[in-house]
This record gives sequence, structure tokens and C-alpha cells, in this order.
Amino acid sequence: MRVHPFYLLLGAFALGGCASAPAPIEQMRLADQALDQARAVGATEDTAEFKLAVEKITQARSDMADKAFKAARLQAEQAELDARVAEAKVLTQKSQDQLAASNVRIDRLRKQLQEGQ
Repeated sequence: MRVHPFYLLLGAFALGGCASAPAPIEQMRLADQALDQARAVGATEDTAEFKLAVEKITQARSDMADKAFKAARLQAEQAELDARVAEAKVLTQKSQDQLAASNVRIDRLRKQLQEGQ
């Protein structure tokens, strides 16, 4: 019995789809880097997104140890995104604080100018 090459190719793709996912080493590195960046700008576990990121990277590490690479990748991706949101929130708050301080100084200068006239 002769098997058509198309069916052999289809079978190879089907078997390839069943293979386990590779370890998400690079994604884990990206998530760790995002957490480090968020920490560097001042994010702490008081920031909800940062806390979630820490929880998710912890779960990703556990999944890696269990060789559940697909779940580890998903958790690491989510941890990276949560860390980036936390970083953005901290930077936004710092910018708003600086703007408010600048507005106070401007108001003070305006009053001084008005008093001097």
C-alpha cells in the first residue's frame, strides 16, 4: 500500500503540534527585566499591577520547574505586561507631582510679581 506524500506531511504537522512547547527562557528574561525596570522607577507591591506581576512571575517560575512551559510562557507574558503598566503608573504619578510642584512655584512667582507692581 502506497501512502500519498500529502498525508505524510499532514501527519508530520499533526505530530509536531502535539510536541511540548519549548521552555520560555527569553520571555522569562523579559518579564524579569520589566520587573527590574518597574522597581528602578519606584514601583513597589503597593502598586496593584506590580504586585500582580510579582505573583505571575512566581507562578511562571513554578510552572517552569514543573515543565509546564505553555503555562509558564503565559504567566511570564502577563507578568511583563503588568510590570510595564506598574512602571507607567509610577512614572505618570511622578510627572503629575512635578507638574503640581511647578504650578505652585509659578503661582508663587505671579503673586510676587503682582505685589511688586
